[in-house]
Amino acid sequence: MLEVGEFYQLLTARLESAFGRRSPHWVRGEIAKVYEKGHIYIDLVDAGSTASDTKRPVLNTHCWGTPWAPIKKRLGADGISLAPGMIVNFFGYVDVYAPQGKIGFTITQIDVQGLLGDVARRRAELIARLMGEGLLEANKRTHLSVVPLRVGLVASPGTEGYSDFTGQLLSSGYGFVVTLVRTAVQGEAAPPQIVDAITALDDHGVDVICIVRGGGSKGDLACFDDERVARAIAGSATPVFTGIGHTGDESVADLAAHTRAITPTKLGELIASIVDDWHQRHVRVPARRLLEASAEVLDEATEYVAERRRTMIFAVRDRLRAEQRHLASTRGQLVMHSRHLLNTAGTWLSSGRLLLGAYDPKRRLSQGWSIVTGADGAVVASLNDVRVGEVVKILVSDGSFRSLVEEKNGES
Repeated sequence: MLEVGEFYQLLTARLESAFGRRSPHWVRGEIAKVYEKGHIYIDLVDAGSTASDTKRPVLNTHCWGTPWAPIKKRLGADGISLAPGMIVNFFGYVDVYAPQGKIGFTITQIDVQGLLGDVARRRAELIARLMGEGLLEANKRTHLSVVPLRVGLVASPGTEGYSDFTGQLLSSGYGFVVTLVRTAVQGEAAPPQIVDAITALDDHGVDVICIVRGGGSKGDLACFDDERVARAIAGSATPVFTGIGHTGDESVADLAAHTRAITPTKLGELIASIVDDWHQRHVRVPARRLLEASAEVLDEATEYVAERRRTMIFAVRDRLRAEQRHLASTRGQLVMHSRHLLNTAGTWLSSGRLLLGAYDPKRRLSQGWSIVTGADGAVVASLNDVRVGEVVKILVSDGSFRSLVEEKNGES
């Protein structure tokens, strides 16, 4: 008869002998539940079993923190995140926890290649499902503005992808108006944020929505394989352009988008080239044609003006010669007429000089006459022009003198 403790000692010894640290095994199953907090705990069930199967076996597996850290890092680099529904291959050994009567499985390795195959299978199934629903072509049928200057941007500011994309728009020389919705571009929080950003920009009324993210590992880019993101792109009434990762990276978001560029830089170049092509066709080419036509018109006008100039030169020269002859004739007539006027004026001046000489006041003064002026300098022509006691000036032939009026005698 065995005590319980003795039974567990015996059971543990047998299990460790067959499945312990020195005899590890591979175990395959479907993940039913995952819990991580430093260590990771995974409930594993038979692949293909359903939750309604009450008799399906469950294996409680775990991986302690020290070995789990490098395993998790490698999974993340390959874009793998352990989640319910995944088919996995674990390598490890059995352990028995007698106080709770539990048999567990300690994980030491995970078959990454197998997981990659499962991820690829899930991705292929998602693409097939989206294609079957017509969602991979939905956004490609949306109308793209001929001049997409209003750009909605889904990105993380400060990242290399953001700078590469916006740098192309800034250097293009065109007046792009960028409406940024800040989102995470990796990790579990990224898909819902990207979905919300696409919805917000679709309602905002931009010409195109651009999703950009620089290069990274498959794990960094895994959010762009999310079904929610693909469906948000397919449901957008605004064309969605993607520039995600490096050359060779192709996400489900790329497949659902209207147009895909291989990098954020190429996406910026593509948007700028669309505007530049329109500007080339509708502005530069017409402007060049107008310039060429204007040059032809100017050449014709220049030739016409030159011809008219020559005609005007000859006409003006002939007219000037005729006017010169007319002026010469008029000049002769004026000279003759002027001489006649001068002669007539000379005779008139001589007669006037004689007449004026006869009335010259100096002549009268020499004959004994005098001129009397009042204090105001006016000529005294009447007794009324002076007052008794007023000093008057008397001008005679050889000078003048002043006199005091003492008495005025008029005609009786």
